[in-house]
Amino acid sequence: MWNRQKPSRKMTVDKGLQTHSMEWRVKNGLLIVRFILTIAVLSGCIFVWKGMRLQVDLENVLFTESSKEVNNPNRGFYCLYTFVIREEETDYQHFINEKFYNSKETELIQIQICLQEYREGPISEKGLDDIETLFCMAEALDRQLIVRFLYDVDGQGELHEPPSLDIILQHMQQLEPILKKADRDIFIVQGLFTGNWGEMNGTRYDTDQDIQRLAEQLMTVTNPTTYLGVRTPAQWRRIMNSETLSEALEGRLCLFNDGILGNGSDYGTYRPDNVVGEDPLQRKMPQEELDFQKDLCRIVPNGGEVITSNPGNDFVNAVEGLKERRITYLNRDYDQTVMSKWKNDVWQGDDCFYGMDGYSYIERHLGYRLLIADTKLKHDLKRNCIEVSVDLRNVGFAPIYKEPRMKIILYSKMDGQKPPVDMICDIRMLVGAEEASAVQTAYARISLEDLGRGDYEVYFRMEDPATGESIQMANEQEEREYGYYIGKIGLHYRNSLSDKWGKRGG
Repeated sequence: MWNRQKPSRKMTVDKGLQTHSMEWRVKNGLLIVRFILTIAVLSGCIFVWKGMRLQVDLENVLFTESSKEVNNPNRGFYCLYTFVIREEETDYQHFINEKFYNSKETELIQIQICLQEYREGPISEKGLDDIETLFCMAEALDRQLIVRFLYDVDGQGELHEPPSLDIILQHMQQLEPILKKADRDIFIVQGLFTGNWGEMNGTRYDTDQDIQRLAEQLMTVTNPTTYLGVRTPAQWRRIMNSETLSEALEGRLCLFNDGILGNGSDYGTYRPDNVVGEDPLQRKMPQEELDFQKDLCRIVPNGGEVITSNPGNDFVNAVEGLKERRITYLNRDYDQTVMSKWKNDVWQGDDCFYGMDGYSYIERHLGYRLLIADTKLKHDLKRNCIEVSVDLRNVGFAPIYKEPRMKIILYSKMDGQKPPVDMICDIRMLVGAEEASAVQTAYARISLEDLGRGDYEVYFRMEDPATGESIQMANEQEEREYGYYIGKIGLHYRNSLSDKWGKRGG
């Protein structure tokens, strides 16, 4: 029928080899194509990547000086309250509330604590409890304190002081836990507990040895951040003549003056003209003492009361006198005759304060008054960072004595607030007064490696080291949630090659 011939084994094998060879060639071809495509894609990516570059856009803000009132720690007018500690029951909480809550307009309060009840021996437990209550109530007000302990409120220091120096030293020792606990709120402790009204005059304890022992004890029972004030430059020198105290109290021992501009000698603060021969109180002539304290008060504060209306404390003269003494704080209630005189005068200077009443002008310049003079954001390609600089001035009568913390804060809508970056600058070098035009620059670097794409608002913030509260700048620009807005950083990637092609096509 049909004559079919079976394929030989050799033919079958040859055909299988041909099929396998073809499949192998196809697979290899696909692999080569894939490889070529991969190379092409990678080359394209590299080409595009090389064409991409980070574009950094920076925006700077211009700042303007303002005449507005700024409420900052450890400066300005203060209210004075006197408390006589007694063994009889007293509702101190009501008493304190009634007095202290009239002080809302000032950042400073002076409390004078009379210990006359205990002149013969130690302060009782009740007395210590009452004193602690005073400080606790003051802490709740969130104000800084000028503290003075005294035995006399009538101008008869020798009559009311303890009969032994050891009793005063004991009282200081008893107060140590209270004073150290309240350290955050205490700006200055004035005086050494002695003298008329606690002013270190009219006292039997006025030898060099006495005041050195008292100063050493008060230094021991207070924290190192608390300033200790004495009444005259001569007393300051007599204490600092001790080599031990000179080293320990450097940058702590300061002045207070309750006779500011009262007459040519600030009511005996300096050597009066009528003293003949050697002055037993070791005071020097007024100009010598003014030069001395002008230098001293570059690093420690000075303040007190302006008294007895006279031409020397007329408004314009007072401004120069307060500058020369580097005054940080003044009693707002005494002397009212002088305060009224200032309120009825007007500043005529060619600046943003023109036309302001004298009292307000002085209030704004007591202590430090810091302002932002200029800001700059700069891209440093080599370091791959943004350099931030903030130029600062102090147009007040005195320096800021407690070094503040300064930082840069970045905020973006995408990432929120970034961790603060500390700034480098010793703002205490700005002493104000006759050096009001001087500038100190705060610096910081912001690494771009820590930032993603987007827009970042840049803020400058200065904080009080004790309270963490923001220190206000005397600028028209208002502080925002994160500080003072000083500029913007924009980080975006652009293809530089497309820019070139666009230019060529054009």
